[in-house]
Amino acid sequence: MTRSNADSCPGVLRLHEAADGPLARVRVPGGQLGAAGLQALAEAAAELGDGALELTSRGNIQLRGIRDAAALTERLGAAGLLPSATHERVRNIVASPLSGLAGGVADVRELVPALDAGLRGALELAALPGRVLFTLDDGRGDVSGLGADIGLHAVEPGVFAMLLAGADSGIRVAAGDAVGLVLAAARAFAEIRGGGWRLAEVPDGAARVRELLGFAGTAAGPVVPDPAEQPPIGWLPQDDGLVALGAGVRLGVLPARTALFVAAVERDVLVTPWRGLVLPGLDEWTAEQVVRVLAPMGLIFDAESPWVRVSSCAGAPGCAKSHTDVRADATAAVESGRVLDAARQGDRGGADTADERASAPQGRADVAAAAATAPASTTDTPAATGPVPAEEVEASGRQHWSGCERRCGHPRGPATDIVAGPDGYRVTEP
Repeated sequence: MTRSNADSCPGVLRLHEAADGPLARVRVPGGQLGAAGLQALAEAAAELGDGALELTSRGNIQLRGIRDAAALTERLGAAGLLPSATHERVRNIVASPLSGLAGGVADVRELVPALDAGLRGALELAALPGRVLFTLDDGRGDVSGLGADIGLHAVEPGVFAMLLAGADSGIRVAAGDAVGLVLAAARAFAEIRGGGWRLAEVPDGAARVRELLGFAGTAAGPVVPDPAEQPPIGWLPQDDGLVALGAGVRLGVLPARTALFVAAVERDVLVTPWRGLVLPGLDEWTAEQVVRVLAPMGLIFDAESPWVRVSSCAGAPGCAKSHTDVRADATAAVESGRVLDAARQGDRGGADTADERASAPQGRADVAAAAATAPASTTDTPAATGPVPAEEVEASGRQHWSGCERRCGHPRGPATDIVAGPDGYRVTEP
């Protein structure tokens, strides 16, 4: 597939002119932000933007309504969030958030800075499109289903499978050689991509990359896992006896004031590709206090909350193409109990996998009580057959609200589509 228009994916140095003002996208490789980085972004959002941080499906952060682009660049550079002017938009690296903390086959945390440094150190990779995606999965299968152009998936300690165009390429590589092979694949993609923004758009792209890497006859490997249905939310016991807290963020919009309170915990902060946060390395007493402070401020620590099942595009007034204020409509649906959970329970089929157990809230009953939201109904609902007024939309399970047919920000995997038109919403179940 050859694109007729240039890649216009935004960054910090190339802002997107949204309907509500200039938008900046800050890359956060591996979601490894840290408390100081979160504080810097929160202060920038409050003083230079619209007062909120938008968490994206690649674990990056957007700031809207930027009033002084030069000041933003200076601030983020000083905070270490803009280490390269030439490569800033290609640093899209998603890693398993709980890697090295709980479960997994391999610890991929150290691969993140190594890959980031390798990308920034290769001049020829600055020309990669801003939509390129690299994933580092520790073997639990949480990020390998996100459709990476190039990825690594741990198959046993010290051995990774290489993913190309979202599928297992059949190539296996030792951990010590893994980052080098990913960089070589990135160079191959840059060589063959033509006008394509993603490797999957290039005719026979994965096969051509394998050939350039010297693996021309390699057969495809096992099927890549589906995208994770349940993000890490709640009380997450770590292997070392400490606790990680997984926090959902309503519609991915984190108010700057709340972000400052999160930063004040003074612990590592990880941004997840499910538009949430993970705060690892807490003792139980500290974790309890964090939940007691942050749950009333809107962070979600209950994995059964309807907020965990709902995502949306920006909608009006941020997007000129949107037919309505999607976020306001989705919020009203959650708060009025019209986001149902029957389909989600049916999709999981009562399965009790290790990944699901690790991502569900565990441990402290008092923490669960402090974080709980109003229970959702378990009544199922059929798909709508025509336009439905916003106040009548009722849908179950995982769902994405969109202001137009482009369906920006749609999650991978099955989800009910709730798409706005001139006369109301069309609801289509997966």
